[in-house]
Amino acid sequence: MEYQSIYQLLNVVTAANANKTAYQYKRAGQWQNVTWSENAATCKAISKSLLALGVQKGDRVAVLSQTRLEWVQCDLGIINAGGVTVGVYPTNLAADCAYVINHCEAELVFVENSTQLAKLLSVRKEISRVRHLVVFEGESDAQNGVLSWQDFLQKGSVVYDAAFEERAAATKWDDLAMLVYTSGTTGIPKGVMLTHGNMLFTTKSVTASLYLEPYFVTLLFLPMAHVFARLLVYFSMSNGMTVAFAESIEKVPDNLKEIRPHFIASVPRIFEKIYTKVTSSVQDAGGVKAKLFNWALHTGYQVSALQQKKQSIPAGLKLKHGLANKLVLSKIQAAFGGRLVWAVSGAAPLNKSIAEFFHACGILIIEGLGMTENTSFTNVNRYDNNKFGTVGPLGPGIEMKLGDDGEIFYRGPNVMKGYFKEPEATAETIDKDGWQATGDIGEVDADGFLRITDRKKDLIITAGGKNIAPQRIERVLRTSRYISQAMAFGDRKKYVTALVTLNPEHVGPWAKAHGIEFKNMEELARHPQVLALINAEIEEKNKELASFESVKQIRIVPKDFSIDAGELTPSLKIKRKVVTERYRNLLEEMYANAD
Repeated sequence: MEYQSIYQLLNVVTAANANKTAYQYKRAGQWQNVTWSENAATCKAISKSLLALGVQKGDRVAVLSQTRLEWVQCDLGIINAGGVTVGVYPTNLAADCAYVINHCEAELVFVENSTQLAKLLSVRKEISRVRHLVVFEGESDAQNGVLSWQDFLQKGSVVYDAAFEERAAATKWDDLAMLVYTSGTTGIPKGVMLTHGNMLFTTKSVTASLYLEPYFVTLLFLPMAHVFARLLVYFSMSNGMTVAFAESIEKVPDNLKEIRPHFIASVPRIFEKIYTKVTSSVQDAGGVKAKLFNWALHTGYQVSALQQKKQSIPAGLKLKHGLANKLVLSKIQAAFGGRLVWAVSGAAPLNKSIAEFFHACGILIIEGLGMTENTSFTNVNRYDNNKFGTVGPLGPGIEMKLGDDGEIFYRGPNVMKGYFKEPEATAETIDKDGWQATGDIGEVDADGFLRITDRKKDLIITAGGKNIAPQRIERVLRTSRYISQAMAFGDRKKYVTALVTLNPEHVGPWAKAHGIEFKNMEELARHPQVLALINAEIEEKNKELASFESVKQIRIVPKDFSIDAGELTPSLKIKRKVVTERYRNLLEEMYANAD
């Protein structure tokens, strides 16, 4: 069915699945179920309360919260009331929150709790346009225009159902549904305008590209302020599937075992951390356990290679693989809940070796591509047709072309309406024929699989004229158990260098085992034995890189790059300009004797 609005989609899905579980969340140690009919009733109550508070069609309403049930219900409530949802990252500083809220001209802001509310109250005068702050967890405060969740929901009791239905029915395909502010590695964030049609089309294209069943359950832990998470919620809804909300990032390992999802969506960093944890524990165990694991993994790699080539598995290998799975590999699968059919990785490139490792363990990670400006979806590998190291073929209904320099361009109903209040930036990104420039450089193989080779803006061009993608180097370095983060550097320089941070989970125990006394990671970052350890790791990782890509020198930064310090975007991408300026002396030091 071709839906004309998100409201229409929700109505149809609810009617077909009234008593089925739509969402799950954990409270007081117990998982709670919310049916599709219960969810629709809450979304309707939110819409009516927004109407009662004077929200008009096209008005922007912001949500400042971690991912949770209320976030999704507010999103639907806002959109069905003809409003425009604006997500604000809960990791943002108060000033950054104020910028987004003011730029989008929000009339009302939903706020998660007292911590997030305190941020906004600290800049209340700067966001004076906001008439109401609605807090999910907290009390009303008339002086500051704060409404509790309960008091807010009661406001809609004076609005007739007919008034709500008239407003909701008036929402159309081309109407603005959401503003998603791009975190951006440089400059001020821009508000990407996505319509009902953008989300409905993309949901349909994703559904046609992924293996999905109505009984599938997923665990959501991505931030709802990011369009990747929003898309997951919408295509789950369109297929009547259940979404369970993780309690927090820290609780994801526990929640995976409790929910036992059939699929998950994640950014590469999560998979990298799990890979490091598994391989490190094997190294630490040593002896018979390590030999058994390596034998099982080798067997898994053999099976994986045949599966990739779509070749049958010989009886002997199949028997050996069954034993490897029973003794070793099933334990890794159990960490994901034990019934994971596939996982999708997006938002940043995934190291090919990590995808191959997990597939050998029985976990299929299908990599995809998308950005905020194209509703987070253009390409994805298929469940039964995938190539590691690529982002897969196009989604149905989407066009792609490569520029003379290899830059990737897209056209289709997934492409944004434009940047909010920024017509010049819109014109720079989308040409008169509707092609959206991505800034990614890529190549397409004979089977239509796209491989991202580098990023146009982040490209390192050495003094010798070599073009290098820093993200590839960083992904390789981060596979070291001792390295947490890395930033490659070397534009217009004779060779590549890097700033790295230490992984305390592994460097700390290593230092103690080697009799090194320390009070904190800052002390370890300066210790000559630790520097020698990291240099040895760099030397080992350089074997995976071309000679011109290899890292010649490193400097250890005392602590991880962070969002709070302005060094990372909310989606955990490095703000290269900020980090480069902050550590300019360390970077230049590595080139002091280059001549």
